[in-house]
Amino acid sequence: MLSKNILKYLTSLQQKKYRQEYGAFLVEGAKSVLELLASDFEVEMVVATDKFYKENTRSLEKQPFRVEIATPDELVRAGTLQSNDAALAVVKTKSNDFLYAEEGEYVLVLDDIRDPGNLGTMIRIADWYGIRKMVCSLTTTDWYNPKVVAASKGSFTRVQGFYTDLGAYFEGHLASEVSVYGTFLEGKNIHQITFAKTGYIVMGNESNGIGSEVEKFVTDKVTIPRFGEAESLNVGIATAIVLDNWRRK
Repeated sequence: MLSKNILKYLTSLQQKKYRQEYGAFLVEGAKSVLELLASDFEVEMVVATDKFYKENTRSLEKQPFRVEIATPDELVRAGTLQSNDAALAVVKTKSNDFLYAEEGEYVLVLDDIRDPGNLGTMIRIADWYGIRKMVCSLTTTDWYNPKVVAASKGSFTRVQGFYTDLGAYFEGHLASEVSVYGTFLEGKNIHQITFAKTGYIVMGNESNGIGSEVEKFVTDKVTIPRFGEAESLNVGIATAIVLDNWRRK
């Protein structure tokens, strides 16, 4: 049984202010916890059911963190998932280290992505297409939000995130010869684009798209052509389409 203090600590990490205060966040579910154990993240504590512990004793015992045994009901009370019969982990957040596109590399840039599910999905999509770096505006939702972590399905362990003022970022660090692709309604057909060797791909806010402060740095405006009557695309789906076309070239 979990103590009141541990339960209080775990539930507090559902809120951004406490994640920032403690420098820690939650990872929930069997698959995500197991992927976490194989990553370079520093784990503070794993709370597991007896069944999960017995099935993964070797992986858990060789680690330097604390292991607490709990019931599935306690895991649900401590976390954000509606059901969890396996485990959750308390993990140390990483420092907000500067990221940029090195030669032959692409970076995904997110301008004011507010929905945690969208951000988590975009991290997963980036991982699928081999994007290892994402630069996020200061107004983009918290990378360590439990819903972001859950939606990323473990991909947060392989994709780095850096939060910054995007205007200042591009103003101070964008090389003149590097291409910046951004999605706009009036852009060039994404199916007809030949992508440069190195660059940035910018995805904008779910409702308003890419803001004017970032737009001025976009060198190539692209659009996903519409053939039906749908009003718009979910930003996660749009990201997948853009990255798939990038990988085709």
